Amino acid sequence: MNSDGATFLRTDPERFRAETDDPAPASQVPPPPEPGATVDGTAVVEFTGARGGVAPLTWGQSSIWRLTTWRADGDSYFNMPWTLPVYGRRDLDTVLGALRRLLERHETLRTNFRRTPGGMVQHVAREGRLTVQVVDGGHARPLTAARELAAGLAVAAFDYEAELPVRCAVVTIGGRPRAVAFGLSHLAADGGALGLLAADWRDLLAGSDPPEPTWQPMDQAAFEREGPGAVRGERAVRYWQAVLEKAPAFMFDYPRHPSGEPRFIRILMRSVALGAAADTLAARWSVSTASVLTTASAVLLSTLTGHRRIAMQLIGANRHDPRIGALVGPAAQDGIFMLELPGGTLAEATRIGHRQALTAYRHAHYEPLGLMAMREEVGRGRGGPIDLSAYFNDTRGGGDWPDLPALEQPGDPAEIAALTGRTAFAPAGSWDHVDATTVQFIIGPARETCELHLLADTAYLPRTTVHTLLRGMETLLVSAVAEDVPLDAVAALCGITPVDRPPGWERSQTDPAGEAPETSGPARADADRTHGETAETSGSVVAEAVGG
Repeated sequence: MNSDGATFLRTDPERFRAETDDPAPASQVPPPPEPGATVDGTAVVEFTGARGGVAPLTWGQSSIWRLTTWRADGDSYFNMPWTLPVYGRRDLDTVLGALRRLLERHETLRTNFRRTPGGMVQHVAREGRLTVQVVDGGHARPLTAARELAAGLAVAAFDYEAELPVRCAVVTIGGRPRAVAFGLSHLAADGGALGLLAADWRDLLAGSDPPEPTWQPMDQAAFEREGPGAVRGERAVRYWQAVLEKAPAFMFDYPRHPSGEPRFIRILMRSVALGAAADTLAARWSVSTASVLTTASAVLLSTLTGHRRIAMQLIGANRHDPRIGALVGPAAQDGIFMLELPGGTLAEATRIGHRQALTAYRHAHYEPLGLMAMREEVGRGRGGPIDLSAYFNDTRGGGDWPDLPALEQPGDPAEIAALTGRTAFAPAGSWDHVDATTVQFIIGPARETCELHLLADTAYLPRTTVHTLLRGMETLLVSAVAEDVPLDAVAALCGITPVDRPPGWERSQTDPAGEAPETSGPARADADRTHGETAETSGSVVAEAVGG
């Protein structure tokens, strides 16, 4: 959750939750259908919206579009499986009618994306049709069957120019609709948009007709091109520039380790103790739990790398403006967070980190091409592109864990420490290549425990280091409940061995996903210049593909 209190899911199909169940990660092979599950047929939903039209892309759409162009044709990396329950006893006509109204109300669901000589545009169809599968779920649980269908619907890449950015199937049990499965393009929605669609869905199924949306992506695009919207974007770019001029050129400036196969891994830690400790410290220090976790991530990276100035990208929902808060469409972009850690304690660092995070989120709305040009310019002035391959992404819906087990004595250090015995670890995916990412801390959407995912490039963070950082996050915050932790004590407390840099060693290549040589002596001036084009966004979308 970002500073405006909105949920955002930029990168993780695992995080695109139904209200009563979680879909399976898109990176996993979908399980076979339950015995007896059959496709009954198809239904056609014809829709007529209030308007159609053509407009430039919004900044949120443009950010996603740029990422799709870096993938191979036919790649479904940015597709999202999603499911919704059918509330109450509804017949098929009622469910299809609710789908029709959903398409009519939200222009993003009936939008194509086309190349023109003047650049990419969004093309909103006023009318059209959507073919919907009707599937007998057999003896499966409705949402289990819907999950499997949603994973299948999201497998194939969308034809952005000719196909609507949504695919759909209705799951029936005993002849009655029980759940709906979706395959969605990330160009149509982000996590905040999914929450709005879910709320609409319940109302439409009940037969009520909510007020028509007044702010659609075409309106957002016009807002961003002139007036206050354009000024906001220019201000954000200036803030990024000021940070980049001070940020470390490359935080992971040490020799690579032998990487595993695949090179990029993600490990999940589920820790009730971490959630309870973050809750306690946030209340004690008058900050958010997101700021506690963001700052702790920066402290751990500082301890490992030896850098006292840490730069990370934060995924911002950009929904603090009420109009954008009600927008069904992608709005999330990256914010730039930098924290200086010369000394002091974790409490002092977190209070500073909280202010820095709020500022980062306020400056996460900008024209992507303009930001990229500025990053390249700053890189040229500093002798090479600035590495921003560390990320933090909080995908919780409300910024807390409402179903954490209650403590007998809230905030009691011994009781919270005892919860560490329940902590569990699990692998959560692996990939041969992830663009412009060395490390990403991801807070999952679970309500009853803190899910901390760590995505890492094993050439710089071996598997053992990943486990150390995950457990170190828990140890650091649980220990801080008992007493404030000096920053110079973190290495010993968390079992982190700072990296060893041979005398005179410098890295000649700032792209952590590249295979450039490592050299001794001054860094070469002709270091790779392409990394700056991808760093600010590619890494954040990884969480989505590996999956909020």
